[in-house]
Amino acid sequence: MTPPRRPVGRRPGPTQTRSAILAAAQVAFAEDGYAGTTIRRVAAAAGVDQALVLHYFASKDGLFAAALRADPPLRELVELTEEGDVRTLGVRLVRRYLEMWEDPGRSGRMLAVFRAASTSPSAAAMVTAFIGEAVMVPLARSIGSANAELRATLAGSHLFGTSVARYVLRVEPLASLPGEALVAYLGPVIQHYLTGDLDEPLL
Repeated sequence: MTPPRRPVGRRPGPTQTRSAILAAAQVAFAEDGYAGTTIRRVAAAAGVDQALVLHYFASKDGLFAAALRADPPLRELVELTEEGDVRTLGVRLVRRYLEMWEDPGRSGRMLAVFRAASTSPSAAAMVTAFIGEAVMVPLARSIGSANAELRATLAGSHLFGTSVARYVLRVEPLASLPGEALVAYLGPVIQHYLTGDLDEPLL
């Protein structure tokens, strides 16, 4: 008996179909990485034909870019920049960022993004553009002072570097350091980037 063919055309509910494909892509990128993810696997997981995935996203690069922007893991950091006093933002940013990495529901996607950026030039370009637009620009806007773009970039780079050492490479003793201890160490440094005198390095 010949198995039924998966539909090639647009199935009912285009919005739901696109969302299903994105959800399947997020899981695939998290589990298999950028290089290991295929349009075929994503299509099978979403229950659609490969042609439909290409219809919506054109290529794997297009699918990765859309999956990156769909419910982005770093959205909470952007929301945090709009809350409270900028003079206390450093500690709050560090604490929330660490909480996101230590949440199993979000850390897998974040890890997939970092690994994709380190293994694929095209993925790296997309991640860089996304972080610039979705994280650095709002952070610079919240600072609202001279050299705001530089301040946001310094803070973001320090946080991203810390997460790679702690959660990706598992460098000790950083990897085993209690979260609140790391907040205490990094909070003042990030705050200096955000609001301190950049002509006077933090000692």
